[in-house]
Amino acid sequence: MRILFFTDTLDVGGKERRLTELIKALNLLKEIDFELVVMSKDIHYKEILDLGIKIHYITRKTKHDVSVFYRFYKLCKSYKPDFVHCWDSMTAIYLIPACKLLNIKLINGMVIDSPVKRNIFNKYYLRAKLTFPFSDAIIGNSKAGLLAYRAPENKSIVIHNGFAFNRTKNLTSMEDIRKELKIDSGYIVGMVASFSDNKDYPTFFKAAETLLEHRKDITFLAIGNRTDSEDSRNLISGQYLGQFRLLGRKSNPESFINAMDICILSTFTEGISNSIMEYMALGKPVIATEGGGTKEIVDEGVTGLLIGQSDPAQLASKIEMLLNNEGLRSEMGKKGNERVSELFSIEQMTGKYVDLYLDR
Repeated sequence: MRILFFTDTLDVGGKERRLTELIKALNLLKEIDFELVVMSKDIHYKEILDLGIKIHYITRKTKHDVSVFYRFYKLCKSYKPDFVHCWDSMTAIYLIPACKLLNIKLINGMVIDSPVKRNIFNKYYLRAKLTFPFSDAIIGNSKAGLLAYRAPENKSIVIHNGFAFNRTKNLTSMEDIRKELKIDSGYIVGMVASFSDNKDYPTFFKAAETLLEHRKDITFLAIGNRTDSEDSRNLISGQYLGQFRLLGRKSNPESFINAMDICILSTFTEGISNSIMEYMALGKPVIATEGGGTKEIVDEGVTGLLIGQSDPAQLASKIEMLLNNEGLRSEMGKKGNERVSELFSIEQMTGKYVDLYLDR
């Protein structure tokens, strides 16, 4: 069996990590031959370069470079895959002509979030409407995402994200993280997410300031692309900046998560969050915005707490409640670790993909 994987990028991100872990697993199987196509040479997950697999780089010379369609077609015609699997909406668009002309099955893996605005002015929703009719299977990492995109039920397949527990080994100690970040407060509360339109850092920062008005025993961490930007910093009042660590992108977020007492994901839209899986796998209690696929991973009141969207007062209240209850924090962390182990392991995720491929 031959598979061509297509993705826009292997930069830092949830879908990029999922694809990397899947490729590592497939590389051990003799019955599946595959190659990878990437539309950017900026590769964050360097371990993929050590696998010895064939990687093709098809980059755009301009934003509307139509030659990409032909280059995709030429590669598909040469490699002759049984099917192609795209991991984002842009490559789904580029692949349709090649798949139709060469009679190659298309597995569309663009559903990785759960959009609130569902109309043609949302470019991802528009791309979904354009590509779903030509897709043989549509994979979503959450039930909520497939429903939000209104994917045809007969083509829809849910494969939740998976966590590789080897990432919890050889972590930098909590003491060394505290020393590195010059933290001497009693508690650390953090959020791991890019500073982007879909992530609600204003709510997280406002909740943090609400707590800092009456207690000084907390340091707040923000980890992810552009969290160290001027835009991010400008959301925080100058008098409180000393209680924040805006760390930007980190290659080893697990060590920083391990040093946290409570982990937050304040967001506007979400599929199945890799950050939440990381939090729970490392035994940390979670507070996350309700909506999207978050309910599919967070068991409310058991592994964490859910809050309404853009509600800093509620977030601050939940953080303080957990800070004041060490036993509850510990129990939620333990239950979260068990839930990820049982339902969201990397082995389960890769196994479902392999079953899908072999059944095509």
